[in-house]
Amino acid sequence: MFRSGPVSKIMIGVLAIGLFAIVATGFGSSGMGGLGALGGLSADTLASVDGEPVTATEISAVVDRQLGAARQETPDLDIATYFGGGAFEGILSELIAAKALTAFGLDQGLAASKKSVDSQIAAIPAFQNLAGQFDDAAFRRLLQTQNLTEQQVRDDFSATMIRQQLLAPLAANARVPGGMALQYASLLLEQRSGSVGIVTFEAMGAGARPTDAEVAGYYRSNQARYTVPEQRVLRFAAFGQENVAAASQPTEAEVQAAYRAGADGYAAKETRTLSQVVLPGEAEAKVLAARVAGGASLDQAAGAGLISVGAQTRQGFTNIASKAVADAAFATARGKTTAPIKSPLGWHIVRVDAVTGTAAKSLFDVRGEIEQGIVARKQAEALAAMVSRIEDKLGEGSSFEEVAKAEKLSIVETPPVTLAGQSSDGNAVPVEARGLLKSGFEMEQDDDPVVETIVADQRYVILAVGRIMPAAAPPLARIKDQVTRDFAVRRASERAKAVASTVVAKINRGMPAARAFAETGLKLPPVQPVLARRLDIARPDQPVPPPLQLMFSMAPGKARLLSSPGGGWFVVHLASVVPGNAGNAPGLVEATRTQFAGILGEEYATQFARAVEADRKVKRNANAIRATKQGILRGRAITP
Repeated sequence: MFRSGPVSKIMIGVLAIGLFAIVATGFGSSGMGGLGALGGLSADTLASVDGEPVTATEISAVVDRQLGAARQETPDLDIATYFGGGAFEGILSELIAAKALTAFGLDQGLAASKKSVDSQIAAIPAFQNLAGQFDDAAFRRLLQTQNLTEQQVRDDFSATMIRQQLLAPLAANARVPGGMALQYASLLLEQRSGSVGIVTFEAMGAGARPTDAEVAGYYRSNQARYTVPEQRVLRFAAFGQENVAAASQPTEAEVQAAYRAGADGYAAKETRTLSQVVLPGEAEAKVLAARVAGGASLDQAAGAGLISVGAQTRQGFTNIASKAVADAAFATARGKTTAPIKSPLGWHIVRVDAVTGTAAKSLFDVRGEIEQGIVARKQAEALAAMVSRIEDKLGEGSSFEEVAKAEKLSIVETPPVTLAGQSSDGNAVPVEARGLLKSGFEMEQDDDPVVETIVADQRYVILAVGRIMPAAAPPLARIKDQVTRDFAVRRASERAKAVASTVVAKINRGMPAARAFAETGLKLPPVQPVLARRLDIARPDQPVPPPLQLMFSMAPGKARLLSSPGGGWFVVHLASVVPGNAGNAPGLVEATRTQFAGILGEEYATQFARAVEADRKVKRNANAIRATKQGILRGRAITP
């Protein structure tokens, strides 16, 4: 409620950088040493903490990852705009703070055990198979593609865990005094009343028609407003299962071989639902068996010791108990119990609760299933071979057109399109091309064509860049009507602002808002009364109108001007303020206390991180910082 954005970016950054750096960006730290012996900073080193460097490679990798995340919400975001908000400096600060905290933690004797690091690595989805289990092969493949060693990865995770050991207790144990929570809770119940009116630009009338010179001058001054983001023409040739259908049909020999290979799965099966009790000694087992033979049920005789093992095949139950126990259980009639049988676990008495039989399946029964499996396998193999063949041809220098012709593929060319998938000429962008935009905008004009996966083992495309059209405003002649309308709206908006300013001045001199609006002589929407509590505008799931936001930052008895997105001007008047009292709302006080505890904990952690950094030997290379930032801007000014 009390903060509109992240309250502790430094703390969040220093905790997150290490954990995600290896997996998502491909760089790793290599311990706490490095430049100490050099006595200075190299050209590639932006800063150092106790001799541990922060390099241009590191910050570039983090910029790539965080810019990519930002583009999930704003696809047309370019690097210049991103850096304009201070992102580069913030990332550099986070990297420095992370290294400072790691160094401090090591000095205090903190460490991360091998078992803990193993657990963290195993929890990363990129290292897991489809069953959610750690896949060592996937782990090794990622290390190889990122040119990393296992030790670098472990060092990076270890550093992150050390930072967590330092900061987590600070953030988790903050306490907020009741008096402080009461004051802020009461603030939420504060009630404000006033009014909101608007002077619309439409009420100003059309005015004189803009001259060509005025329109041209407005266009020159506002070219950024009309600039179309970078556009590209992409060329692609799709291929998939239809291209290998003929080679994927199963032969009779393949069907027969597959049936023989799966014979165990097609054979008749018997499944039994079993319950058992396992006793440590033979004497106890015999006593229990005698009670059952005398008429007691196994449930009564065994009590809580009876365990249901569910439906089992003979082999499955053999794995759970032993072959002797399984043989006895599968030789006993339904509803009966076995005699005591010994296994390495103890003495078993097993009851057969149900018996289910599955008949054997002939080749006729499963032919369709087998053929589908063979087709799927052969298609995947044929497609993989086709992908490899195409990649080999491209790697050997064959052109996009040559490869497409050799493989009998149709070439599709998109209209000029932005990264967001918008076409400035109004032509529809092929549906299949929409999934290629990110890759297409990452390529350079002279890059070789590449093979992109649409659906693994099913559909692929050969992708190439046709043309690149840098971000630019279209010629005035093409959009003159639009620019003329915008200029007319701007001029009318300026006149509306003058009228609204007069209204504000009259209200601030004591004139009622309704009368001040009436004296304009314009046909305007009626003034709307407003009554709200601060709590009403603090709901994160509901957008708050800007005039209402302004009302809660004004002094009572005053009016202020606020621009409207449509070109008009709001006049916001705050008439009175009634203080809130949360003394009778203990639930709100407690909720406020809880929320402030989180905010306060993050502040403690942030201040601690800053204090640690101030106590370390931190050096910054201003020239390298400036050069790295400019280099990223030049190399990635538009290209995502």
